[in-house]
Amino acid sequence: MQEKPVYTNASGQVESLVSTHKVLRNTYLLLAITLLVSAMSAGVSMAVGLSQGAALVMMLVGFGLLFVVHKTADSSKGLVAIFAFTAVMGASIGPMLSAYLAMPNGPAVVMQALGGTALVFFGLSAYALTTRKDFSFMGGFLMVGLLVAVVAMIANIFLAIPALSLTVSAAVVMIMSGLILFDTSRIINGGETNYIRATVSLYLNIYNLFIHLLHLITAFSGDD
Repeated sequence: MQEKPVYTNASGQVESLVSTHKVLRNTYLLLAITLLVSAMSAGVSMAVGLSQGAALVMMLVGFGLLFVVHKTADSSKGLVAIFAFTAVMGASIGPMLSAYLAMPNGPAVVMQALGGTALVFFGLSAYALTTRKDFSFMGGFLMVGLLVAVVAMIANIFLAIPALSLTVSAAVVMIMSGLILFDTSRIINGGETNYIRATVSLYLNIYNLFIHLLHLITAFSGDD
């Protein structure tokens, strides 16, 4: 069998590297825009005084749009879907943010949660990008952990145990941190080549990380 020329293999590696960098660049650009859309949407939600019931409806609509995003991610319609999804998800946390901001020292707590979320995201992303390690082995463990956390959250709706609520939030913070490494690693190593799907994954990691970090900081600051 005739071996392929060395330059052919090298060319393939270069094309793969360029493609990966393009996906990574587009992902971070789109992620920044979607986070801005969410922030603006949350601000509007707070300004109009969106009710808790309406926020719940918004979140359910968001779950529906998530499926639309994944279905249309390979076309230009995926961009429309992801902007609609992130706008709805941003609006859905408006009432929650209003409640936190109304607490004593609430604005400072929200800013700490935002800063903590940014620190965790940029720190873990930088680690994954510089080391280029493959964190795909974490996938199964993270999915099982997420499933257990969701079940615990649903159970605590009826049990209303504060300690369980804090435990779940701490677990979710750890799981989302692991998912940031996992999802970034998939982009770097070619496991995810669609920047819309990659953006949705990272957006949800940041979204959940912020919410549960906010809960923990509020509880430990004595404002909860």
